[in-house]
Amino acid sequence: MKNLLLLIVTISFSNVISAQKYTTKTGKVTFEASVPLFEDIYAQDDDNIAVVNADNGDFASISSVKNFHFKVKLMEEHFNENYAESATYPKTTFKGKIVNFDKTKLTTTPQKYTVQGTLNFHGVDRAVSSSAAIYSKDGKIYMQGNFVAKPADFKVTIPKMVTKKVAENVNVEYNYILSK
Repeated sequence: MKNLLLLIVTISFSNVISAQKYTTKTGKVTFEASVPLFEDIYAQDDDNIAVVNADNGDFASISSVKNFHFKVKLMEEHFNENYAESATYPKTTFKGKIVNFDKTKLTTTPQKYTVQGTLNFHGVDRAVSSSAAIYSKDGKIYMQGNFVAKPADFKVTIPKMVTKKVAENVNVEYNYILSK
């Protein structure tokens, strides 16, 4: 019985070990919520961590909210203190899957995929679907995509004083170069 249990654990664990995981610690995520005639609202995080399981298309990423930097420091301060409340909600995460992903079919020509999963921001989970261009080159997986998020969907309150200066739809873009 002990040997059978050991064999089952070994086989189960070997699947985890043999999974082809591609990762990055320098993924780039940007968001833009600008409105014409007002100051640009644009932020970028160059330290997004992402993982793709090349065997099944599972995908996950995580950002420290304070890693999003703006051109205007005061805007960054307001974002962290009043909108994102990064002291209370320090991370934003995504967990999902690249639909119909097959690493063996990747070439140097970008192919369109759909990425579906759950985005957690400001303590709120929301289903997100994204269009992504994915390709492989020099043993790495390249992934670029975008989606639209609404601050109201994540319980982010925009003060009435500035509602006309902040877009209702926030454009989010991501760019990853993932290595084994």
